[in-house]
Amino acid sequence: MGESSHTATQETLGRFPSGTKIATTIHTYTGTEDGPTIYLQAAQHGREVNGAEVLRRLHDRIIDADLAGRVIAVPVADPLTFDHVSYVTPAQLDRINPNMNRVWPGDKNGSVHERMAARLWEHACQADAIIDLHTGSPNMLPHVVALEGHSSSLELGRVFGTKLLLTEQAHTAASDEWHQRSFGGKLRVAAVDEGIPSITPELAYNKQILEDAVETGVRGILNVLRHLDVLDETPEDTGPQTLARNHLGRIVAAESGLFRSNPDITVGSTVQSGTFLGTLYDPTTYEALQTVKATRDGLLYALTQEATIIMGEALANIAEPYELEE
Repeated sequence: MGESSHTATQETLGRFPSGTKIATTIHTYTGTEDGPTIYLQAAQHGREVNGAEVLRRLHDRIIDADLAGRVIAVPVADPLTFDHVSYVTPAQLDRINPNMNRVWPGDKNGSVHERMAARLWEHACQADAIIDLHTGSPNMLPHVVALEGHSSSLELGRVFGTKLLLTEQAHTAASDEWHQRSFGGKLRVAAVDEGIPSITPELAYNKQILEDAVETGVRGILNVLRHLDVLDETPEDTGPQTLARNHLGRIVAAESGLFRSNPDITVGSTVQSGTFLGTLYDPTTYEALQTVKATRDGLLYALTQEATIIMGEALANIAEPYELEE
């Protein structure tokens, strides 16, 4: 077998009012044999840097490998948020759609983010599988999200190999909150709507490169490439995995204040409805503003340790474990 090839090209996604280009780099790894096309991207939300580091390390692993098919990798999908170290772009740049992961597959005649997504979609829509790398918080279990009922996406999530695989209901099966938060414009939803299996790994904390999270991401992508025969290797056994349904089970702050989580509860614990998770205080009067309790039975996969809380922010997330029917 001959050597696979690699190219790195600059692509213009949009323009600033001054005419300066908004550009990013797209890496393409082309094998010497026919095979599937895999689209990988990171940093849709610019402060989520672990995904970009995953793709840098993946580059070192596959640039000299014998590949079948093609791998397309975009380490910085949204340069606007990356340069501002932010989750969404400043309103001055796109006040209509500040969150790029709400506008897929984009619109070439739309807002800045819609146009950027449309340009990247030209690459993503060619894929046989899509992995959109994200990060959560330091107090969240690393996990993969896939659309419930889409078996090929669930299989990618299983192979990726995080200990937790969350399934998300979409469209008519989804809750009102799912629609209110415009989750239909997420890349993984747009991809599945086009028949492309897609997963979203949520690796770990933002703004910092965490070794365990990065290694989980590299191993997960390599496992997917092996599973899809892009790499002629056996996927690594990552051990047991919990499948859980996420009905957007967030517990949010009713008021602003200072939050102290229950020190006896850890992320990854199984909780029952009513389990005490923490207390939100007024830091000046010491008044307890909210006693935070689990709203249902399930797996506590996120519990914030951030102390200063703004009303409406998520304090905890609980998912419901279940088993697929045969």
